[in-house]
Amino acid sequence: MKRLQNRTAVVTGASSGIGAAIAQRLAAEGAHVVVNYRRSAERAQAIVDTITADGGQAQAIQADVADADAVRALVAGAQAALGNIDIWVNNAGADILTGPASELDDAAKLEQLLSVDLRGTMECCWAVAPLMTAAGQGVIINTSWSQALTGMVGRNPELFAAVKAGIIGYSRCLAKNLAPTVRVNIIAPGWIETEFIRDHMPDDYRAGVLEGVPLKRMGQPEDVAAAALYLASDDSHYLTGQIININGGES
Repeated sequence: MKRLQNRTAVVTGASSGIGAAIAQRLAAEGAHVVVNYRRSAERAQAIVDTITADGGQAQAIQADVADADAVRALVAGAQAALGNIDIWVNNAGADILTGPASELDDAAKLEQLLSVDLRGTMECCWAVAPLMTAAGQGVIINTSWSQALTGMVGRNPELFAAVKAGIIGYSRCLAKNLAPTVRVNIIAPGWIETEFIRDHMPDDYRAGVLEGVPLKRMGQPEDVAAAALYLASDDSHYLTGQIININGGES
């Protein structure tokens, strides 16, 4: 039997990159998945189509996790589609590196990260945790950043690290508050070769990055998805409040 047979999952920010890989991996292991997206219905539907073409079950639901009302609507829509929500993966994050947001000052960038990454994670947890507690079981997986623990040079990394470290602290408290019914764990990706990395990272910068990675290569979104699958499944039934770093040994 597949590891997530007859279970349900919601993955936020799942129309591309790491979120899409997680949604596809959970579906491949039997979960009925809601692919959440904020802007691109077309990209989200493409992920749904890929999942269903491979024999899985999925559907897309739009919501901006920075909006508390939208989060409540997402949870209600997921309930209507899935029944109980067994697994919730908070992956959605703000992009302050490209587009108009890249021109903002540090305070405005921080506000976006706080709204989407930290507050969005908390809003989703606040909305879904009572349902899981009432159901007597559930798994929440929150996404941090490996460099929030190791540090990294640069002004943007300062902002990311502060917010992503906040997710770690919040998640560890939440794990204690929701035990023993609901497990809460954290995935912390390092350098992962997403579409953004391929399109925007110069070769010389990439070479410098890999000097600090013992495995001498970047991870793939599927590497993060494998960690998420482990935490979502019964294989990790005795883990809560823990961090899995997917970073090639960088420290």
